[in-house]
Amino acid sequence: MSTQKIISPVDGSVYCERELAADNAVDAALTQARAAQKRWRLAPVAERARICLAFCERFEAAAGEIVTELSWQMGRPVRYAPNEVRGTLERARHMIAIAGEALADLDAGPKEGFRRFVRREPLGVVLTVAAWNYPYLIAVNSVIPALMAGNAVLLKHSAQTPLCAERFESCLRAAGLPEGLFRALHLSHEQTARLIADPRVAFVAFTGSVDGGRAVQRAAAARFIGVGLELGGCDPAYVREDADLAHAVENLVDGAFFNSGQSCCGIQRIYVHRRRHDDFVAGAIELTRRYVLGNPIDPATTLGPVVRAAAAAQIRAQLMASIAAGARPAIDEREFPASVPGTPYLAPQVLLDVDHSMPIMHEEIFGPVVGIMPVAGDEEAVRLMNDSPYGLTAAVWTADADAALAIGTRIETGTWFMNRCDYLDPALAWVGVKDSGRGCTLSRVGYEHLTRPKSYHLRLKT
Repeated sequence: MSTQKIISPVDGSVYCERELAADNAVDAALTQARAAQKRWRLAPVAERARICLAFCERFEAAAGEIVTELSWQMGRPVRYAPNEVRGTLERARHMIAIAGEALADLDAGPKEGFRRFVRREPLGVVLTVAAWNYPYLIAVNSVIPALMAGNAVLLKHSAQTPLCAERFESCLRAAGLPEGLFRALHLSHEQTARLIADPRVAFVAFTGSVDGGRAVQRAAAARFIGVGLELGGCDPAYVREDADLAHAVENLVDGAFFNSGQSCCGIQRIYVHRRRHDDFVAGAIELTRRYVLGNPIDPATTLGPVVRAAAAAQIRAQLMASIAAGARPAIDEREFPASVPGTPYLAPQVLLDVDHSMPIMHEEIFGPVVGIMPVAGDEEAVRLMNDSPYGLTAAVWTADADAALAIGTRIETGTWFMNRCDYLDPALAWVGVKDSGRGCTLSRVGYEHLTRPKSYHLRLKT
């Protein structure tokens, strides 16, 4: 039987090991999920909510252990790891709270002698394939809404963060979720592809790379099932001439470097009105130099390692390619002694004199790197922001809300921010365009992707 070793980016040690599920165990989990879902779909929404709220209580009670495990598995500083617990609970509780209304029958209106309505019915077994960079926040987007909608869920988490999947399972079991409705499975890529192709799986919620999304589509190609894909990003921001510059600097530097830049909706491209460009750059460089790169278990650390040494090497290669094309690095890596080639520890970098021929401005660089470019005004900013194969989020810093709305209507993106970035509001649809994916999670709209409409047309008199 194959074993996965989880190498911690903290110190390169083996943090834990997990055996991959045997094929017969996967088959049994599917069979049990199907049987359990047929009963669960008949449970009132209020009963589902009671159990899912109990899950939230169990999860919150385990926060201390969850935070420590999270830092050791993927390297987020312990001073920030509690944010993921809070965000997970915020999303879960919001989706539970709106479920009754979101799943309610849609009345087709009066017609004499008839009763007509559309009911949202569960799909069956939902397979969630979650990524490591926000392991709880990503998984909860589909796990809790799927259960609330009356589905069963199988969770295949990243090989880097298997304990997160197990935490979901243990907390749901402690909350009283009926046996078989949720199962965490440690699987290989080949096993995952077979599971996607299995006729007992009704929907796949995948978060990961563009190449991973293509692999999921190939595995599902012979089937008529829904596939939700949250993929890559190279997200832009625009600082207008009228922006509050101090606020823009503070938010955008954080948006670029939080989680060591390992966020699909993190800021990678910043366009600044040329009259504010030099002041913005000076502020961004000064703030970047305040980061403390080091062991994420140390509470003083504000920038942890990236997930693995190979990822750091790839980021360095993209940086070097951008510099070779003419970009100018504003940060001397020697200012961050913990940044050592061959390790996951990587200094933050601000690149200037950039253009769209460089990787920094058109490739996804999943690390603490940002490019800053001057623009003449709104027209140039819109053109450059849209000049990307991705479209997950985009943001503008301005004092003019009407201008923000006008610009936003022209930007090809799933979420448009004004004066903030890198945040998911669970009341809003989370969706990407172009190579950032398709489908939707969160908000009332998210429930539409985890259910199917079924029309009821009842003649009351004959």
